Amino acid sequence: MKSFGISPTPALSLPVLCVLVVVLTPCVRAVHVSEGKEEEVETYNRYYDYVELSRRLKSLAQKYQHIADLRSIGKSVEDRELWVMRITREPRADVPGKPKFKYVGNMHGDETVSRQVLVYLIEHLLARYGEDQRVTELVNSTDIYIMPSMNPDGFERSVEGECKGDDRGRVNAKNVDLNRSFPDQFKKIDASTEDAPERTAVMQWIAENKFVLSGNLHGGTVVASYPFDDSPSHKQAGLYSQSPDDALFRYLARVYAENNPVMRTGEPNCAMDSGEKFKDGITNGAEWYDVAGGMQDYNYLIGYCLEITMELSCCKYPPAAQLQTEWDNNRESLLAYMEKIHIGVQGFVKEAGSGMPLSDTKIMVAGINHNVSTAHFGDYYRLLLPGTYNITAAASGYMPRTVVNVQVSEGKATELNFTLTLLDDESISHTTAPSLMPSSTASPISSDSSNNSGLPEPQPLQPQEFRHHHYSDMELFLQRFSAKYPSITRLYPIGKSVENRVLWVMEISDNPGEHEQGEPEFKYIGNMHGNEVVGRELLLNLIEYLCRNYGTDPEVTQLVNTTRIHIMPSMNPDGYEVAQEDISGYQGRNNSNNYDLNRNFPDQFKTITDPRQPETIAVMSWLKSYPFVLSANLHGGSLVVNYPFDDDPEGISRYSKSPDDVVFQMVAAAYSKENTLMHKGHPCDDINNYPVEYFENGITNGAQWYNVPGGMQDWNYLNTNCFEVTIELGCVKYPLAKDLPQYWEQNRRSLLQFIHQVHRGVKGLVTDQRDGTGIPNATITVEGIDHTITSNKAGDYWRLLVPGTYLLTASAQGYTSVDINVTVPEDDVVVVDFKLTRIHGDVKNQVAKGPNALPDSIEEKFHSFIKQLSVGDGLDRLIQDTATTSSFRYRRYEELSEFLRGLTFNFPNITVLHRLGQSVEYRTIWALEISNNPKVPEPSEPKIRFMAGIHGNAPVGTELLLEFAAYLCINYGKNAAITRLINETRIVILPSINPDGREQAKEKECISSVGMTNANGKDLDTDFFEPQPETRAVMDLIQEKGYTLSVALDGGSLLVTYPYDKPVQPVENESTLRYLATVYANNHPTMHLGDTGCPNSMGNIPEGVLRAAERHSHMGSMKDFSVDFGHCPEITVYTSCCLFPQADQLSVLWAENRKSLLSMLVEVHKGIRGIVKDKSGKPIVGAMIVLNGGVQVFTSEGGYFHALLSPGSHNIEAVAEGYQQQRQEVIVSSFEAASSIIIEFDMDNRIFGLPRELVVATAAAAMTALTITACIIWCVCSAKSNRQKDGFHRLRQHRDDYDDEIRLTSMGSKKSLLSHEFQDESESDEDTLYANKL
Repeated sequence: MKSFGISPTPALSLPVLCVLVVVLTPCVRAVHVSEGKEEEVETYNRYYDYVELSRRLKSLAQKYQHIADLRSIGKSVEDRELWVMRITREPRADVPGKPKFKYVGNMHGDETVSRQVLVYLIEHLLARYGEDQRVTELVNSTDIYIMPSMNPDGFERSVEGECKGDDRGRVNAKNVDLNRSFPDQFKKIDASTEDAPERTAVMQWIAENKFVLSGNLHGGTVVASYPFDDSPSHKQAGLYSQSPDDALFRYLARVYAENNPVMRTGEPNCAMDSGEKFKDGITNGAEWYDVAGGMQDYNYLIGYCLEITMELSCCKYPPAAQLQTEWDNNRESLLAYMEKIHIGVQGFVKEAGSGMPLSDTKIMVAGINHNVSTAHFGDYYRLLLPGTYNITAAASGYMPRTVVNVQVSEGKATELNFTLTLLDDESISHTTAPSLMPSSTASPISSDSSNNSGLPEPQPLQPQEFRHHHYSDMELFLQRFSAKYPSITRLYPIGKSVENRVLWVMEISDNPGEHEQGEPEFKYIGNMHGNEVVGRELLLNLIEYLCRNYGTDPEVTQLVNTTRIHIMPSMNPDGYEVAQEDISGYQGRNNSNNYDLNRNFPDQFKTITDPRQPETIAVMSWLKSYPFVLSANLHGGSLVVNYPFDDDPEGISRYSKSPDDVVFQMVAAAYSKENTLMHKGHPCDDINNYPVEYFENGITNGAQWYNVPGGMQDWNYLNTNCFEVTIELGCVKYPLAKDLPQYWEQNRRSLLQFIHQVHRGVKGLVTDQRDGTGIPNATITVEGIDHTITSNKAGDYWRLLVPGTYLLTASAQGYTSVDINVTVPEDDVVVVDFKLTRIHGDVKNQVAKGPNALPDSIEEKFHSFIKQLSVGDGLDRLIQDTATTSSFRYRRYEELSEFLRGLTFNFPNITVLHRLGQSVEYRTIWALEISNNPKVPEPSEPKIRFMAGIHGNAPVGTELLLEFAAYLCINYGKNAAITRLINETRIVILPSINPDGREQAKEKECISSVGMTNANGKDLDTDFFEPQPETRAVMDLIQEKGYTLSVALDGGSLLVTYPYDKPVQPVENESTLRYLATVYANNHPTMHLGDTGCPNSMGNIPEGVLRAAERHSHMGSMKDFSVDFGHCPEITVYTSCCLFPQADQLSVLWAENRKSLLSMLVEVHKGIRGIVKDKSGKPIVGAMIVLNGGVQVFTSEGGYFHALLSPGSHNIEAVAEGYQQQRQEVIVSSFEAASSIIIEFDMDNRIFGLPRELVVATAAAAMTALTITACIIWCVCSAKSNRQKDGFHRLRQHRDDYDDEIRLTSMGSKKSLLSHEFQDESESDEDTLYANKL
């Protein structure tokens, strides 16, 4: 709490101390955090002394090192460290775009609540990162610094329960009140560095960092106090001392107060002053009482950082039992206040010519006499309340720029970038007004916009080069502008023509080479027909126009800042080279193979039989690689904009309407309207013998004009998210060079206006409701329009629509669809974000909880981790955080062996080296296993195999895997992502299968077969039938089972192949095998383009992926053996055209393949995984999991299984002897880790293929029926027998009476009785004897 008492301090003026801070050497020290026991669970009922605080902070920094970095910014008088915990993504790097925030506590040592509350805040941010979307967004977007104790010496002298405090603990060990020791604007402050090292350390810390917002936490009452803290008169109390940002400070103070249940009442009811009240819980510092030398005013005046002081509790050192309440009271306030760092205006300041960032540029807001300045990346953050402002950027030696009428809204900051021109730059003469439009606006700016500044309207610079550019001239032009404007351009190739000319594309964007979330991508393509040259020259003119006017012309600056523009001046450079100036000739129209490229694309109505040309394939691959939204293909021969469809099912020239016909008409008309001659609709009235044509408003449906099967614009629309039109620029296909300026003037406005159309309709994000990450390939459907588009890999999408009201539906595999009604305005885009909820399709809705299974919260974090690496730039960020400094060279066998042993010596806890066998010449076949527990079986973890060197003359793969192994080991424990991947994966690296062959091979031999075979002359990749020693060792490894994925590296081309190598082998699960190969290729910078560029090239290979047999079919291959006998998918990567390139190429090849190799470590965690067990919970080992009725995998120890599958819906069937089969449909995502599932078997009760219950019931019924039948028969027979027995007895009883009758009938009677089935039991011996005689 600020005190009325002033402690005596020595004299030091503000200017002197400011200079002192600048010249001091940096004292911020990184902390080595050793492995230790995990930090204790927070109890919120005790204070941490210095030792405990240090131990806990170190423990947290160790546990959360991926987002936390603990450093000391200096020491106290008594040599205690001044700890600061930095919390952000990439916490050990300074990156642009993240404003810096800080909290400082315990400045007065006896005001202790702040010290503990800030520890709790650190724990809260770290523990909830990745779980709580709010915390995750805050940490990702903000560079947060938290200092729990600025006065650790004073704390150690303070006494718990002392509410009023005393000077012993309040001041530092030199008796200096640190909140009276800072330089002051109204009073000279006396405090030496020796007496106040804590103050000096904080001042230096402020000087070294461009903090934007800060909070200084105190105690003694409950209120938020804001600057100024003193006044010129130093009236003790009651004098409001207003700062230039007074309204903003009051707002920030209210944000904190409103979220604190005690503070917001304005009545803290403290025992020391029970009547003290603060309106809204806030107060101006000087009005409360005057404090000279306070830290918050110093932050604002010297550090350009807005700071307020929060008094958290009436009692300065309350009993520890009160800490839980204090944390509960302040938690929401602390978070809400931090979030306000993202209001106002923010952006970058760059130099116009070089694009270099300009640091220390002043950012001035008209009407507010307080400036901020840019940091070393040229980034700035100016907090402002909602309103309209005029903002100026000014730097020494540059012409200042002012942006008028900048709109600041509630919520996220408005983005406003500045580009400043050197005072002596040639462009000054062309620019007379310093005003710019805000770059955040996406609306088109008309060429006749009024200028509100009253100064002459600045005129954009026009192109200076009007001539026909042949290929070499065009190439130099592109290279020149790319070199001159590197901050906004990127020149890149997409393939080559038939005659090996590079197909160049110039990207123009404020962040070239990077897809910015929410920013649409646009393209222009010219010169598809080589003799139609106007488009080629116009696009070169457009490149020059955009580059030269960026930063000075508002419209150009806006377009470049809000759009990623790709320009391909020539798609058919070969045709151009043979074309001649002509009105309507055909020479040069086709490519060098004499095929019309605009009849060479797959068609919806007609089968295109012409072979696909390299230019066509290159463009198709290019279009699949970028999320293009809108495009135009520039032609010549007429004057009209032609839109889909280009052909008709019956090949008749009639209107062929696409589902988006009205959208195509809208964008076509946008171009036509700006070209007066085109819009008239009579294209070639001035040319003799030209067919009379009329196009209403200068636009036409393609098929209505004439049928074009195999056209590029229809393929764009039907196969990508891109809407493309074809623009005919003039009736003369190859005009004279002197006419080119006229074409530019006619089309300049049209070219710009058409780019503006990409900002029409709807755009937004499709995200996972659970963790907020983007969902790639989500489908966006518009009711009533039979055409869908999909989201990009980061989850962002763009859907062109005409103004109106629509029902949009977002859907994705594994998610519940969401419908949203939206109204699209005129000339603008509306943002519509979708949040989808995941559908879990686990077997029996159970989640596996085996002995090694992860707890739910940890598994959720891991799922989020895999998702972050799978979408957007997750892998790119990982690579940026893990730079390598290796010295690349080729290693022979002995050095390779020593290198592997060296890894085990240096990283014994995560590596183990296995001897698989020996080669013919007795060289060991090594396999290095990397895992957090390499010597302990962990069947629940996926196992991945990397192999290389099966051909000794292709050693690039060997070196890449050695580098990969070192890269993983070195970054373990250093980089959180690498550490997590190793902890959750078993990685086996076999760098050299054929060491004997490698010893024979020679460097720089690109096609030599020397060393390809082993010492017996066997090609090992054809020897997995009658194995050599090398292949036997590998076969044993493969047959260990348990592998989820295998990646083999080879050389001699630039592509990925998947099984089978066998010539006539049908491929089961081909979609999965091809998908895995595609993942590797897509993460390679050039492989996915499909143009190997190798002398032995097979031509363009779509996506850089091929079934192995199509490249070179043979028997006995390693990948076939892996699939058939190891039940593990394997892909083969061909890393370079040259089999054995020179060593200086290895670093380039490593850079090209590192991301792809890492992507395999991520991919191995996808698909499906789980446990198979019986009803008693006993795991079933060896159970068979059948995928989609074909591919089989088997459960390992513990009943675990893991299988990779391509994204989509799949059927799995679990089979085990003696158990009932289990079937289930599962959904696999391209960006989510496999969810653990349980398959629980019942005993197999089937008999003859029928359920046991049915068989038993049927048998029981049958037995019952037989028993009843037998009983009935027995009863009937018994009844008859009894009657006969009764008669027999009666004859015996009345023998005398019937003697004569018996004598007469005895023969017949006796025979009858003896022949009966149930013979009388009372027969005499005589009777029996008689019967036997018969």
